[in-house]
Amino acid sequence: MTGITRREFLRASGVGMVVGGLAGGCAGAARGDMAPKTGRRVVVIGGGWGGATAAKYVRLADPSIEVILLEPNRTFVSCPFSNLVLSGVRTIDSLTFDYRGLRRHGVSVRHEAATAIEPETRRVRVGEGYLQYDRLIVSPGVEFQWEQVEGLAENQDKVLHAWKAGPQTVQLAAQLGSMPDGGVFVLTIPPAAYRCPPGPYERTCQVAWYLKNNKPKSKLIVLDANQNIISKAGLFRAAWRDYPNIDYRASNKVVKVDPSGREVATDFGDKVKYDVVNLIPPQRAGTIAVQADLVGADKRWCEVNHLTYESVKHRDIHVIGDSTIGLPVPKSGNIANAMGKICAVAVVHLLDGKQPPALPPGNTCYSWVNDREAIAVVNAYKIDGGKVVQIEQKLTPGQSVAVAQNAVGWATSIWNDILG
Repeated sequence: MTGITRREFLRASGVGMVVGGLAGGCAGAARGDMAPKTGRRVVVIGGGWGGATAAKYVRLADPSIEVILLEPNRTFVSCPFSNLVLSGVRTIDSLTFDYRGLRRHGVSVRHEAATAIEPETRRVRVGEGYLQYDRLIVSPGVEFQWEQVEGLAENQDKVLHAWKAGPQTVQLAAQLGSMPDGGVFVLTIPPAAYRCPPGPYERTCQVAWYLKNNKPKSKLIVLDANQNIISKAGLFRAAWRDYPNIDYRASNKVVKVDPSGREVATDFGDKVKYDVVNLIPPQRAGTIAVQADLVGADKRWCEVNHLTYESVKHRDIHVIGDSTIGLPVPKSGNIANAMGKICAVAVVHLLDGKQPPALPPGNTCYSWVNDREAIAVVNAYKIDGGKVVQIEQKLTPGQSVAVAQNAVGWATSIWNDILG
């Protein structure tokens, strides 16, 4: 590995912690080969937490490798911290970044969508053109399984998920702000696995805190498809003691939504009325991963090698971030960032004909329980027999201002690590 030492990599990986920049990408699809390859090339699909990190770190590891990042969005919007937009604690602008930093590292950022992957020819389709690659890194994030909730697919503009930070986050905040005092806000949580396990419970805190302070007669009903809070359960339950406006109902999977009647139905047949609904749909790997046959038998997630993140189904294609399964890690921004670095090192080693080092990921996840306090969990892993194994999990004793301050420092550092 050239350009960055293993020591430097590990130091960078130690920075704590879930997307597009400025004009400069190709404006339209070209026919045929869009950029003839003159040397070794890595193409990265998806400019989120995993993909943007991988693109940057391949260039850091070996600047002689051409890196092309395909990301249709021109701004990167951080999902972590976006729940604070709902409560008015932060603005969406404070979570929005561009891709100039990646360009400074020599990454060719093209604001276009990859439309297909051709493993046999090592090509990525982009509109009517294509790009050749030596190694492909796919970081497609998640897609929603709209069909699993009756009435959802045809009402996506009325029933918001806000689970991909951006316009829907702002829209949901506006709906919450316009809700009458005494109204009912319904938040639905899908069956695991989904992006950011503690995210819905942090959102519960933020909505409850907002209602307590601004609409004290209102109520928050949480319909959780899971049997219990699936992350930081004790810490969240302790935080919820401050919010008597929360009505949490476990094992309540939402199967139907009726916007005209302002009502959702559960698999028990219960019907719940709402003034505002935030329905987080069931999830799977991003569409391009499904179309490229990168997903496993469950048709949802991609199985990968634990050391290189190479797909178990297609050689020379690596999958990172929320779309993966099989590793004992959460679908978190910090894990996607760690995967991006580890994958970048592995890709450079493989291109050099060398054995990649065995580097485990790490995870830190913060959750805000009000406007000033947060809780956190830290997961440590090792490589054992070629597999990632968790060796330790630590939780903060309780919520505190100090943890929230650490969260801000962590976010600032990791955003810079990804895009700076």
